[in-house]
Amino acid sequence: MAKKKTAKPEEPVEVREAEPMLITRVIETNYMPYTMSVIVSRALPEIDGFKPSHRKLLYTMYKQGLLKGIRMKSSAVVGATMKLNPHGDGAIYETMVRLTRGNGALLHPFVDSKGNFGKVGSRDMAYAASRYTEVKLEAICSELFEGIDEEMVDLVDNFDGTMKEPVLLPTSFPNILVSANMGIAVGMASRICGFNLREVCETTIGLLKDPEFNIYSTLKAPDFPTGGELIYDRNALEQVYETGTGSFRVRSVWHYDREQNCIEVTEIPYTATVEAIIDKTAALIKDGTIREIADMRNETDLNGLKIAIDLKRGVDPDKLMAKLSKLTQLTDNFPCNFNIIIEGTPKVMGIREILTEWIAWRVMCIERQLHFRLRKMRSRLHLLEGLSKILLDIDKAIAIIRGTEEDSEVIPNLMIGFGIDEEQADFIAEIKLRNINKEYILNRLSETEKLKDEIDEMEDTLRNRKKIKNIIAKQLADVAKRFGKERCTRIVYDAEEAEEEPESGAEEYPVVYFLTEEGYFKKISPAALQRSGEQKLKEGDRISCRIEGNNADELLFFTNRHQVYKVISNDIAENKVAMLGLYLPQLLGLESGESICAMAVAPKGEYRGSLLFVFQDGKCARVLLSSYETKTNRKKLTGAYSDKSPLAAIIQLDGEEEIFLRTSADRGLLLNTAALAPKPTRSTAGVKVVTLKARQSVTSAVRASSLTVKNPARFRTRTLPAAGALVRSEDLGVEQTTLE
Repeated sequence: MAKKKTAKPEEPVEVREAEPMLITRVIETNYMPYTMSVIVSRALPEIDGFKPSHRKLLYTMYKQGLLKGIRMKSSAVVGATMKLNPHGDGAIYETMVRLTRGNGALLHPFVDSKGNFGKVGSRDMAYAASRYTEVKLEAICSELFEGIDEEMVDLVDNFDGTMKEPVLLPTSFPNILVSANMGIAVGMASRICGFNLREVCETTIGLLKDPEFNIYSTLKAPDFPTGGELIYDRNALEQVYETGTGSFRVRSVWHYDREQNCIEVTEIPYTATVEAIIDKTAALIKDGTIREIADMRNETDLNGLKIAIDLKRGVDPDKLMAKLSKLTQLTDNFPCNFNIIIEGTPKVMGIREILTEWIAWRVMCIERQLHFRLRKMRSRLHLLEGLSKILLDIDKAIAIIRGTEEDSEVIPNLMIGFGIDEEQADFIAEIKLRNINKEYILNRLSETEKLKDEIDEMEDTLRNRKKIKNIIAKQLADVAKRFGKERCTRIVYDAEEAEEEPESGAEEYPVVYFLTEEGYFKKISPAALQRSGEQKLKEGDRISCRIEGNNADELLFFTNRHQVYKVISNDIAENKVAMLGLYLPQLLGLESGESICAMAVAPKGEYRGSLLFVFQDGKCARVLLSSYETKTNRKKLTGAYSDKSPLAAIIQLDGEEEIFLRTSADRGLLLNTAALAPKPTRSTAGVKVVTLKARQSVTSAVRASSLTVKNPARFRTRTLPAAGALVRSEDLGVEQTTLE
């Protein structure tokens, strides 16, 4: 019978109190490694313009031979990429989608795609599964991988050590500024806008030649594949260019179909989506903020993006779009944060600093490539020098090989017999029997002198940094020529200070405007003029312009800097005759040295008639007043008139009349404005009206109705240009107040 076992008493378990840990130590040992991994190895781009996920995908496609040949199923590419990127097929495919031509997120896509890859401007258009789509590399990818097999960049083990992958791609152009990029890390982020490839290459070439090169002369502004209009603000762009941070505005492109009474939006900002714009507009219609829209549809198709907005009868499309631009993403800001990994450290940099870093990195890549090629050529030269020694006695070499009993002794015997090293002897031993003849050896030796010259040239290049930079500049020029294209985003220079037009109209009543030569302005009611006496003016000042108008008018003030400032009359307080008036340079915020040279009036905001610009070089330009009408109430427009010649006078025309021009040679000419066709372009230089000799100029131009011209036939001419007639003391009466 088995003996029953007695249970042993349990030993007491020692309970130890957990040691307290400081939160700083937990963060340092656990959280900080994770943070640095996300920053350096996942979220932020490096100097080649790629994040690790982009680089792993493109390198896999390169090794699959997809730079040439036919497309491959996206699922096969994704599967192969998982050997380098262990984050799952979904994340890899999303990375691929953004790089494709079909998605349209990049100015220069890297993946040639077939199938549905969604659209960057659509929130709801989903891309097809990877098993339904096909891809290959675009031709521009040849510029990403050229020289990668010549040790231009380091190759490291992948995550499991089964294959090699590049740390960076040796891009032959500054892709970091060409391809838009965005990343959110831990405690920091990056948002880089794209620039035109041709402009980036030209700017980089300029910096290669001169580190103080003016980058604004070639790198005009950011560029986006979705198009739109970039509202040029020099101060905002300077901040982005110099610091790498800041923002700028991009607005949609639209046109009005008068027959259908419909607005068609064909381009939207890069940061906007069609669905977000439609949803926001629908919400505005629902709450009563927008009442002018009858219907709104998304008509995007294979021909491109289109948002159709049907208007109710009598709606002003300009005013509606000004309101929608303010309330929806039809106009949107693009915030910039040029945060880039430089040698393992995140750094926020401006454009010049980024391109300087890229140039330094690219110089290093070229140097490594040249060193690689130099080693190859030196090795080849070394073998040929050993071969040259056989030429002296081919029979001896054959006798040594035939007389050697063991295969392992062939190379040592050749080394002893000809005084060559092991590498040279091995090369000679591997020559086929049929090639051991004088002709073959002489043909091989003919390469020697050429190799020596190439080695000398390459060594000289490595010693001369300027030659390396010339190589880079030549490559950049070639890239710009082969892959450069026109800008997608147009730059709008005359919209620096766009503001929405006021909703309420101004009170209408008659007023009289006065402008003095010193830049003082008065708005006085007719009743106040009748009650008052003489105008008060600054000593030495006089009234240069007097115009009768209405309180609802829009006033245009032209300056000597070819700019025009717009002010609504209702926004200016009335003055008294006994006051000096408002000092316009201070009221309008003119620049230093800028002064008012003329004034024009758009009655109640209606831009009818034209403006006559008389230049000192004898040319006259007639510009439609409607050319100064804007969709929004802008405070300032640049390029108000031609800057080819100094201005002599500006005269506002409501119809056709005669203008008396006078020159420095004391000649006069009566010009009938009917001889000049109105132009819609503000910057037109005009046509030649007055024939001038050297050092002569047009000094003044006034309405003939403001002068008493005796015998006017003397000053009229049938053909233009003309020199005019000499002005005699009896030809002109007393000059009256002009209305220019």
